[in-house]
Amino acid sequence: MKEVLNFGIVGYGMIAKIHATCIDEIQGAKLIAVCGNNQNKAESFAASYGAQVYTDYDEMLANKDIDVVCILTPSGTHAELGMAAALSGKHIIVEKPIDVTLEATDKLLETCRACHVKLCCISQHRYDPAIVELKKAVDTNQLGQLNFGVSRTTWYRSQEYYDSNSWRGTRALDGGGALINQSIHYVDLLQYIMGPVDQVFSYCANRAHERIEVEDIAAATVKFKNGAIGFIEGNTAAYPGFSARLEIYGSEGSVIIENDQVKEWKFKSDRIEEPPKGEKNHIVGSSNANISHDSHKKQIQDFLLCIKEDREPSVNGWEARKTLEIILSIYQSSKTGLPVKIK
Repeated sequence: MKEVLNFGIVGYGMIAKIHATCIDEIQGAKLIAVCGNNQNKAESFAASYGAQVYTDYDEMLANKDIDVVCILTPSGTHAELGMAAALSGKHIIVEKPIDVTLEATDKLLETCRACHVKLCCISQHRYDPAIVELKKAVDTNQLGQLNFGVSRTTWYRSQEYYDSNSWRGTRALDGGGALINQSIHYVDLLQYIMGPVDQVFSYCANRAHERIEVEDIAAATVKFKNGAIGFIEGNTAAYPGFSARLEIYGSEGSVIIENDQVKEWKFKSDRIEEPPKGEKNHIVGSSNANISHDSHKKQIQDFLLCIKEDREPSVNGWEARKTLEIILSIYQSSKTGLPVKIK
């Protein structure tokens, strides 16, 4: 196994800076290639890292020195670009969501399996200290029977945000709106902590934006397979932007995490101590321009270990598919006006 794994990035929007910073800071990782359709922008981005610039993705994939590709393009292109990377023998990190349809996602998973490459989807908040401690508490039954879980993302995105790129707010490339784009992280955390979802019933609406095909508000009731119930809110019309919030209520205790920090940690047993607070300002309600990259870095570090140790990533393609299926089921319920059962 190589001591240093070489990375290529395709797409250089806001999130690319976070990926590049993480790669730059991780021992045993090196960014050597950046691909985008605008040569000048790609060169400007790549210059800080000494990376080679490509405007042709296939040409970048032909570089045999690249071991891992980070796919940071519009959501509806993730599976197609991922399959091309897998067929070139590259391991893959894809930003959320894994894609915008289950059909494309399943093709990507099968291609990665057949090509014997690793795939992970960014769900960095699973690596936040608060979530790590909450997961331990749930797995050791400290909360007792889980009864109710809530995921609420009350953020704000301006009209200028949606107008900034032609793909934003489109079903084909964005896949949806507030739910699949901004709220997906805490939807993922809800099912990660509470367990598999059995059924959803929802309403989605566009109340505050023009020239988009998708929702800026979504609300869904949730039934989990363990019998618990819950609620999901996705909102990018909550001016000026507030919080992402996870609430978990069990028979022996309750935990509330807001903006990646423990807000409430209450148990019937007085022997359970409060977990570490972790880093401040992981996410903010109005923009993701200043989010911390600490949890991204932890996930990418873990992915490198998975490659070197030949094991599955904790957030592999199948894990990412679970969250996508929940969100697509919420969209289907809103469209049909009926509950949707998840397989």
